[in-house]
Amino acid sequence: MNDTAQKIRLLMELRRQGIADTRVLGALERIPRSLFVPMSFKDQAYENIALPIACGQTISQPYVVAFMTQALKVGERMKVLEIGTGSGYQAAVLAKLCRRVYTIERYRSLMREAEERFAALKISNITGRVGDGAKGWAEQAPFDRIIVTAAAAAVPAALKAQLAPEGILVIPVGEDASGQRILRISRTAEDFTEESLLAVRFVPLVEGIADES
Repeated sequence: MNDTAQKIRLLMELRRQGIADTRVLGALERIPRSLFVPMSFKDQAYENIALPIACGQTISQPYVVAFMTQALKVGERMKVLEIGTGSGYQAAVLAKLCRRVYTIERYRSLMREAEERFAALKISNITGRVGDGAKGWAEQAPFDRIIVTAAAAAVPAALKAQLAPEGILVIPVGEDASGQRILRISRTAEDFTEESLLAVRFVPLVEGIADES
């Protein structure tokens, strides 16, 4: 089965699993996941599973990417912050849906490879940097939407502070893999509201920049 047929099969599976946002499905259709997985896993690029990448990280299951993106309710004029660039797949999907994506990664090598993929796909509305994701990106705040692709023990206060009015933060939270849940936090005029959406398993959100020496 070729990539196109595999991708169509995957999109049909995502629809059956409740992904109904046509903009999200369209973005997933236009981004070749095969470009974001290691060569040894190319044959599984369009399977609905998470796959390992370098530095002990993973590229999330397509359903989880689609679910979190749908939960984020991204508009085409929005500015979005992503914590945890990883392979760059989630950022590339978001780039098809919003005005600009800012993405932070703690591993320099992962950021470098992700930026090479963005260039190969001629995606020009992603700005990346190596840094501590838990601190966000204060110089570019506020953000209309924030998405975190690693599990935090608790929601980082800096990320909530960098949300624009009416902004939404989607983040997996939990001390251990068996108890993680995706939360959607919405900023209201007075406070924040919180919804628990889905049980998940993510790599942990680690503070600081990684030492790759």
